[in-house]
Amino acid sequence: MAAKLMILFLLCHAASTVSHMLKYFGTGTSGNPDIAEFMFVLEVDDTEVLYCDASKKIVEPRLDGVKKMLDDNPGALGEYTQECFEHQPGIYQNSISNLKQLLNQSGDVHILQCMIGSEVNQNSGEVKGFLQLGYNGEGYLEFDLKTMTWIPLKPEFNIVKQTMDGDRNLIKYLGNLFGTIFLERLKMFLDYGSSSLNKTVLPPVSLLQKTPSSPVSCHATGFYPDRAAIFWRKDGVEIHEGVDPGEILPNNDETFQMSVDLNISSVTPEDWRRYDCVFQLSGVSEDIIIKLNKTIIKTNLVNNKTHIDAELPIIIAAFVLVLIIIVAIGIVAYKKKKESHPSPSPSIIIELNGRSGTESPDSAQRSGTESPDSAQRLATESPDSAQKLATESPDSAQRSGTESPDSAQRLATESPDSAQRSGIESPDSAQRSGTESPDSAQRLATESPDSAQRSGIESPDSAQS
Repeated sequence: MAAKLMILFLLCHAASTVSHMLKYFGTGTSGNPDIAEFMFVLEVDDTEVLYCDASKKIVEPRLDGVKKMLDDNPGALGEYTQECFEHQPGIYQNSISNLKQLLNQSGDVHILQCMIGSEVNQNSGEVKGFLQLGYNGEGYLEFDLKTMTWIPLKPEFNIVKQTMDGDRNLIKYLGNLFGTIFLERLKMFLDYGSSSLNKTVLPPVSLLQKTPSSPVSCHATGFYPDRAAIFWRKDGVEIHEGVDPGEILPNNDETFQMSVDLNISSVTPEDWRRYDCVFQLSGVSEDIIIKLNKTIIKTNLVNNKTHIDAELPIIIAAFVLVLIIIVAIGIVAYKKKKESHPSPSPSIIIELNGRSGTESPDSAQRSGTESPDSAQRLATESPDSAQKLATESPDSAQRSGTESPDSAQRLATESPDSAQRSGIESPDSAQRSGTESPDSAQRLATESPDSAQRSGIESPDSAQS
């Protein structure tokens, strides 16, 4: 009677859900100190609600509502703690020891696993229970709730079946576990954890494709809980050929994602409209359906082009900036090089009586002011040198040697030092310096023989001296 009332409660608890299930996963080990001797996990509707570790002495709620449940019910917390730390570790260790003797095994590492579940169906009111045992990674016994007997999964475990079927206390306990204990615990977890356990979040569903020839992936992400299905249909019928389903994966925000791929290499463009993708979430009556349509497919090619278009102005600006920096560095380097290696002053080669001498522009200018004839001969001997010294032509060189005060004044203005050295002080002195007097040539030679020789004085006397 109690079981029937509990089932009625569960059916009325949430009309939007199809069923509720409580699962228990227990693991006992021996021979490996790095693995807990015993641990178990409780799940409600595939959501972890309680965790136990006997080695670390931990009984930990995994939902805020379950933590409040244990705070409000100290007896429930004590019961789970006693099961985790005292009762069940001993049961698992004894079972492992018996199996080792039965199979003539040594003291290596051995693992015993137990999975128990109880599910209440909303529509029919039926309670389904299951119990499976595994040893060293392989199943070895199942419990049939209808016949209340054990089923061996390997011939060598027939002897174990006979022993366990004869344990009437164990059979009675299992009947009470499925009929009352699990239903009561499920009710309590649903009462305190309904905000999390009954929460449903529908995801956005998209069609994705890497390249035009790649499979089309139907992808759903952000849904909750993880009791969901996604598949492809053709003409309204689920298909399996050319379909590659993926696993349900967790997201960082406690939601989930999953996808299923469709190979379209053999699908003609005319047949695309016959395909659609369907997403179903437990507790939600309406499915999400997406038609196979090229216009709504998201591809990496589009994303890459958009990404490149967005970054193109930045790339161009960076390139221009680098180019400007390179040009600026080149200009600075050129200026420094030019400052450290100045261009040499132009020199003039003057041939006097078969000898050549290198003179500066100032000395050439002085030679042009001392004797018009000498300037004229310089122009004859070296027209280029005369042009540099006496302006543009032999005529201008002649003009610079006249007694004109203006000419002397210009020479003094252009090069006061050179004018002074040439003896230009006044129109009279300019006239004296322009004459052919041997005395003046002698005086110049007396004052500075080297200077007179450089000045190109053509007086025979000065040339002899």
